[in-house]
Amino acid sequence: MANTHTDEIRNMALQYQWMHNADWTQMAETGEPLVMVKGEGVRVTDSTGKTWLDVHGGYTCVHLGYGRTEIADVAYDQMSKITYFPQGTTTIPVIELCEKIAELTPGDLSRTFPGSGGSEANETAIKMAKAYHRRRGESGRYKIISRKGSYHGTTGGVMWLGNNATDFSLSDFEPAAPGMIHVPHPNHYRDEYNSKTPSETAIKCAQAIEDAILMHGPKTVAAVIGEPVSQPIGAPVPAPEYWPMVRDICDKYGVLLIIDEVITGFGRTGKMFGIEHFDIHPDIMTMGKGIISSYLPLAATTMSERIAETFGSDNMWHAVTSAGNPVAAAAALKNIEIIENENLVENSKVQGEYLKNGLTELMKKHPIVGDVRGIGLLLGMELVADRESKEKFSKEVNIAGKINKEFKNNGLILQSDGNVITVGPPLCVDQSDCDEIVDGIDASLEVVEQQLGVK
Repeated sequence: MANTHTDEIRNMALQYQWMHNADWTQMAETGEPLVMVKGEGVRVTDSTGKTWLDVHGGYTCVHLGYGRTEIADVAYDQMSKITYFPQGTTTIPVIELCEKIAELTPGDLSRTFPGSGGSEANETAIKMAKAYHRRRGESGRYKIISRKGSYHGTTGGVMWLGNNATDFSLSDFEPAAPGMIHVPHPNHYRDEYNSKTPSETAIKCAQAIEDAILMHGPKTVAAVIGEPVSQPIGAPVPAPEYWPMVRDICDKYGVLLIIDEVITGFGRTGKMFGIEHFDIHPDIMTMGKGIISSYLPLAATTMSERIAETFGSDNMWHAVTSAGNPVAAAAALKNIEIIENENLVENSKVQGEYLKNGLTELMKKHPIVGDVRGIGLLLGMELVADRESKEKFSKEVNIAGKINKEFKNNGLILQSDGNVITVGPPLCVDQSDCDEIVDGIDASLEVVEQQLGVK
């Protein structure tokens, strides 16, 4: 009966649901999608009763893990009081959440515009940056500098940040938004300058930002945006010179610095915010995912008082239906309380180091692993056809299909694009969970290498 019910539900999904980045024809051929019905900690159970280890933590967003009924309790309690805010009003949980964000964030970040997702938070930040310059009499500043390979969301504007226009998924939406400038990413493993050291990579990539500002004209550039550590390209950690140089360059030319903490925020990197590893303060910071462990939709865009005061008597036209939902705000406050009380930021640091060591050991066994990198529980492994030359596998080899099939065979919810394997489990992960992740990846790589004839 269970399998019959699962088949019915799965067929309904294939007929009616449009899933994230998923081909329903291919899913039908492979017996997908999996239909999850329960979660606890780092594990989820599907409709057939099989339990899986969620190595991604959702979309690197379920920081607390699954099944925290405390979140449900506070959401229910708030829902029984007031579920929304009448026009022109606010609510206590939203006020308290904005105050908490001001307390936690670095520097003088102090005023928050709530939202409902990371893409939306970054769209808000871009609008803020442009409006800020316009209110100061510099309406020509509309260009945004981002780093190649970065990811800042899928909505109409921010999807063009990161220079992913050659990706087939973006070609559907051309032309690109105007004013998008792309510079090299400080990823030493794939350095465009063939630098000898990570520090040299960092310095040259920071200098590329200044070069771009000068080439386009400082009076045309509104902001630089970047993640402290970028997940999509396998979490390369910039050398310590990078972010302080970028901060100084932005200050020199009056360009705002937007730090995207949607993935890295709330403990993912072993500090509350990823940028704290580099001891600089942004002008605008965006947050999502871990702010509420994705128990409900919530995100935030926070700006410094210097930026905020520009809008005090001349507000920016910007409204989002779910911006400031009191139920989500109450849940986020409880989520942050748990992160703090259970020392999950420190656990991210400790377990991240242990997990990274385990993944690094796999390089001794598996020639197709070219690099292991990352910080805290944001880690990446890069796959290569040849470790010496760093040559990537051709699409015809279909590494993604092969490795993802083996992850599934080994009970891991984990997907690779064939170039990198990104590992980002919930922050509540323990040592035995880390061992299971390493063992599952180890077994998966072994089978794929056998299929490829790699010795």
